[in-house]
Amino acid sequence: MPQRSTEDALYTLVHRIQGKIELKKLVTLVSLDIEGAFDSAWWPAIRIRLAEEKCPVNVRRLLDSYLECRSVKVRYAGEEVSRDTEKGCVQGSIGGPILWNLLLDPLLKELENRGHYVQAFADDVVMVFDGDTAEEITREANAALSFVQKWGVRSKLKFAPHKTCAMLLTRKLKYDTPRLSMNGVAIAMSNQIKILGLIMDNKLTFNQHIAAQTRKALDIYKQLARTAKINWGLHPEVIRLIYTATIEPIVMYAAAAWAPAANKIGARKLLNSVQRGFAQKLCKSYRTVSLHSALTLAGILPLDLRIQEAAALYETKRGSPLPELGDRETESRVGFAETPHPASHMDIRFECLEDQRQVDRRNVQEVRIFTDGSKIEGKVGAALSIWKGESEVRNQKFSLSAYCTVYQAELLAICKATGGVLKGREKSYGLYSDSRAALETVANHSSLHPLAVESRENLRKAFIQGKDVSLFWIKAHAGLLGNERADDLAKEAALASKRKADYDRCPISHAKNIIRARSILIWDDRYKTGETAAVTKLFFPSAGEAYRLIRKIKPAGLLTQVLTGHGGFSQYLHRFKCRESPSCDCDPAKDQSILHLLVECPIHDRARYDFSQKTKEQIKLDNLHELIGNKNTSIPFITFCETICKITINKNKN
Repeated sequence: MPQRSTEDALYTLVHRIQGKIELKKLVTLVSLDIEGAFDSAWWPAIRIRLAEEKCPVNVRRLLDSYLECRSVKVRYAGEEVSRDTEKGCVQGSIGGPILWNLLLDPLLKELENRGHYVQAFADDVVMVFDGDTAEEITREANAALSFVQKWGVRSKLKFAPHKTCAMLLTRKLKYDTPRLSMNGVAIAMSNQIKILGLIMDNKLTFNQHIAAQTRKALDIYKQLARTAKINWGLHPEVIRLIYTATIEPIVMYAAAAWAPAANKIGARKLLNSVQRGFAQKLCKSYRTVSLHSALTLAGILPLDLRIQEAAALYETKRGSPLPELGDRETESRVGFAETPHPASHMDIRFECLEDQRQVDRRNVQEVRIFTDGSKIEGKVGAALSIWKGESEVRNQKFSLSAYCTVYQAELLAICKATGGVLKGREKSYGLYSDSRAALETVANHSSLHPLAVESRENLRKAFIQGKDVSLFWIKAHAGLLGNERADDLAKEAALASKRKADYDRCPISHAKNIIRARSILIWDDRYKTGETAAVTKLFFPSAGEAYRLIRKIKPAGLLTQVLTGHGGFSQYLHRFKCRESPSCDCDPAKDQSILHLLVECPIHDRARYDFSQKTKEQIKLDNLHELIGNKNTSIPFITFCETICKITINKNKN
């Protein structure tokens, strides 16, 4: 099926198995191996399948031209051997998988008609058998495997039973193991199988998968650690890019299928071991800094929560409602199969108009429709202003739910305008919008936004009716009469509407915000109840508030030493026997900690006085978080902290 990924396949497979296990069934998973799958695709069979699927003659002739007069040449030791071939799919393009799917599709349909559950993604074929007894599964599975083997012989594809794996999954304490065979060769039973990059074990704990992915991530970290030190090396933003673009995708692959496993303590320890090193590199901290401090100062969420986020977002996109939204529907892309055939696509373009003079020059249509969307005081509205000649003849206002975006409002206005064109009697129309993003979405046939798809369909129908529709982008707030009128109407629609919203589909962006807020609440609770990060908590009592501030502050080097208490201070150095005494120069009875230096050390009284005179604030233990969080005191306070830290470190070095 189009628009399906490996994550879709794994999610469906795992949930089917879990459903059968919940029903107290024995479940047997069989992963079929096809020897040289893509290289073994038989061309005559492909030609037959193209004819069976009623492929257009011109496309069939094109493929026939490719699948003829092909030969394989090998040069070795000065000799060349050539042999004609009639097997193999196009390699390195979308053509290969398409032809392979075409070839394999009859097998999948026949197995489904026989009542078997089979799933294939390219050449990875998986069959799932369930039953109350091992004997029942043995009978059903062996019959299916025999059918598969015979089909392979007819299609000149060789299934390899010695490489085919099977696995039994159940919660029963007493059970027999099914005995499976294919072409007279026994199929080995395994405790784990790797399918599409996901390691599944017979208890569905996914422990081996998590361990394998964390090992991959740690290997990358070891290479990174050589080039990123506290005072030199890769910039933190480069490290952040590596982390978000490489580490998270590796660990979170197919998260929707195994996300609950990440909640276990053992899994969280493995994930934390990966994340701690990257978080320390991001904020340029010492290796002794705790995970809670490092994550807070790096501005990243715990990996297990990111995995839960990815799973929740995936299910939301599939249509599962979020509890916070009640029964409201999430806006999802239109299925590719539901869109018009590419051959029927219209060439949709829009012209950009900068001022009233250009608008007047293009004013040759019988009807002009100005569209706009607006968000004001947390409310969203859209409107149409319909003009004939130099005056408005009609207008329409639409309200959207408060969580909708201006982008949705702009698209809704364009969609309603194109719908109005279909109902109109005039033959020429001009649609004017100040949202270039919305117009580009409508003009792009690859965009599957539901409002854009409906707008394109309306334009296609209008063309069939013989109506000429021109699209224009106009500059917003440039004094253009129609645009200003549409803007006022959109604001009225947002503020004055008391009825049910005309459009209430929740955008994915809002769903992401809800999921992220949920994650931050969990992270904040862990942070507050954790036993580590005592110094960091004085500056950032809440992980949620820290998450908002850190991206602006971007701590590194000296500031990180201040915020963690792990740095060139006597108290810290004494812990690791790098200094004979932990005491401060001001008083042998006082430990030289960062808190002592900032709040009470008399050596730095002058610096504290200067700070107080500048900001009218006193530096105390109970207001450190206010000083760093207040936009009026944040920069002076950070400068003060870094200055004290630098003086202390230089003195301790000497």
